[in-house]
Amino acid sequence: PMPTPTPTPTPTPTGDGVLRIGTLFPVTGGYAAIGAGQTAAVNAAVREINAAGGVLGVPVEIVNRDAGDDTADKAAISFADLVARGVDAVIGPTSSAAAELVLPAASAASVPLVSPGATAASLTSADGSGWFFRTVPSDAALGTRLSDLVVGAGASDVVIVGSAGSAMSAALADGLAAHDAELVDEIAVDPGADPAAIAEQVTASGPDAVVLATDGGEFTTALIAALEAAGTGADAFWLAGSSVAGYGEALAPGSLQGAHGILTGYPPDDALRARFLLEDPGAGSLRYAAEAYDATILAALAATLAGDDGGASIDRMLPAAAAGGIPCTSFGECLDVLTTLDDIDYQGVTGALDFDPAGDPLTPGFALYGFTPENALEFSEWAAG
Repeated sequence: PMPTPTPTPTPTPTGDGVLRIGTLFPVTGGYAAIGAGQTAAVNAAVREINAAGGVLGVPVEIVNRDAGDDTADKAAISFADLVARGVDAVIGPTSSAAAELVLPAASAASVPLVSPGATAASLTSADGSGWFFRTVPSDAALGTRLSDLVVGAGASDVVIVGSAGSAMSAALADGLAAHDAELVDEIAVDPGADPAAIAEQVTASGPDAVVLATDGGEFTTALIAALEAAGTGADAFWLAGSSVAGYGEALAPGSLQGAHGILTGYPPDDALRARFLLEDPGAGSLRYAAEAYDATILAALAATLAGDDGGASIDRMLPAAAAGGIPCTSFGECLDVLTTLDDIDYQGVTGALDFDPAGDPLTPGFALYGFTPENALEFSEWAAG
């Protein structure tokens, strides 16, 4: 006789019928400049979700709390308060240190974290990582993409300054090796380091590309000037992370024409900026705001697919909301798809959002920049996938 298939058990719903989204963004501390923009993006997403009928026919609620900075336990206290108030998913934290701090508590409370800004590669395998997703690439993914870009521009011998021994540096080295290129030197930058001495060390390695993962301030300015004085052309510079900034009159005109910048964080166009600033006209930086918006839409779609607003259901269905089905580009459009089909693939404002088994983006996107003759930063393109 044919064997009788064992039916897959349906998980027991854990929600109370109302999807509550918690936000854990910095309102105080060193990252406060971007917290307001991220909160505005979540508010914009929830406004659109509720305009489309809410989740399972009920309006979504938001509970905002301050993640503080990396020097205190504010994030842990705020997360505990979010759990006490019955949130089902948390958008945040922004910083990797805060994410690592609260992730074990998130796992214990069965509340998934969807971070728009935590890039530390260690979060991929951190304690409780099964409850962690991010809509921003990791530092390791940045290093891999950087290797592709550097080799694509014709370089084969590369030096990195300022990120020696990091996950980004290791991924850059591996990526270069895969292209038959080499990371010939990794130079750490200690407090009080002499830019001229480091420039001398760089040029001694004879690189045809120099990756600067430094502060973007006076040290980087002096280092660029020293390297150029030693004969390094602007087209050999690849600025990453905090060094991606405008340098203006601090450098001679045209010093950075031909230099490259690569940065995580989708730069919103005018239409998207307007949607976010409608929620908070005073929001300054919108860094990682688009990623916060996409994270919120994904959490709502996961609850919709699960038919349950509970944290465990959202955690289980987040990957399904972002991959494998009919593409849709808004919460309302995805609901329309679900009226006839049961499989969607949300394409966010930042691009495709498929997750790997660790909750990292499978097709990470990066903002690429160039520089004007006045050494001002100039957005070039969004390199997705």
